[in-house]
Amino acid sequence: MKFLIVDDHPVLREGIAALLRRAGPEVAMLEAGTVPEALRLAEANDDLDVVILDMVLPGMDGLGAIGEFGRVRPEVPVIVLSSSEKAEDARRALASGALGYVPKSASHNTLLAAISLVMDGEVYVPPLILAEVTGTALPQKVPPSPADVTASALTARQVEVLRRLSSGQPNKIIAYELDLSEKTVKAHVTAIFKVLGAINRTQAAAAARAAGLI
Repeated sequence: MKFLIVDDHPVLREGIAALLRRAGPEVAMLEAGTVPEALRLAEANDDLDVVILDMVLPGMDGLGAIGEFGRVRPEVPVIVLSSSEKAEDARRALASGALGYVPKSASHNTLLAAISLVMDGEVYVPPLILAEVTGTALPQKVPPSPADVTASALTARQVEVLRRLSSGQPNKIIAYELDLSEKTVKAHVTAIFKVLGAINRTQAAAAARAAGLI
C-alpha cells in the first residue's frame, strides 16, 4: 500500500507515517506540506492508494484540495484528518468528495479502521455526525437522473462490479470472482460512485436500480 500524507506540520506527518507503517513492511509513505507539492506527488505515483489530508493548509484549504485530488487522481480516496470536531466541517468535507473524516483527537485504532473501511469502498462517517442532536442531515450529492446515468456509459466491467457491489459482496470477493486485483476493484468502485453521484454502496445500488443498470 502507498499513502500520501498531506499536513503542514512535519511532526504530525511523521507520527501518522509511523502509525501506518505498523500495517506491514510493504507500506510506503509519501509526505507533503502543501497542496501543490501533494498534487505533484499524486500525479507522479500511479500506485497511490489513499490520501490523508489536513483541512487547514497554507495557500488552499482542505475542501479545495479535495476537489483538486478528484481532478488529478479521481480513483484515489481522500480521508480528511482534522483538528475540528464540528459536525458541519465533517459534513462539508464528505459532501466535497472525501470518503472519510477523522478528528485528530480520535484514537489510532479509529484512524486505521477508517482507512480500512474506505479502502474497501465504503465511507467513514465519524460519530460526531452520527451523535449530532440538531437533526441536520448529512449533505448528499444530488444523484443524476436515470437518463444521465445511462448516458455516462459505465464500462461492461464496471457494471459487473456494480452488480456484485449491489448484492453486498466485499471487494475481496469481487476481485476473486472477476479475477482482478483488489486495487483494480477499488478503482472501479470509485469510478462507479462518481458516475452515480453516490457516496456509499447503498446509494450506488439505489441509483443503479433506478437507472435500470442492474
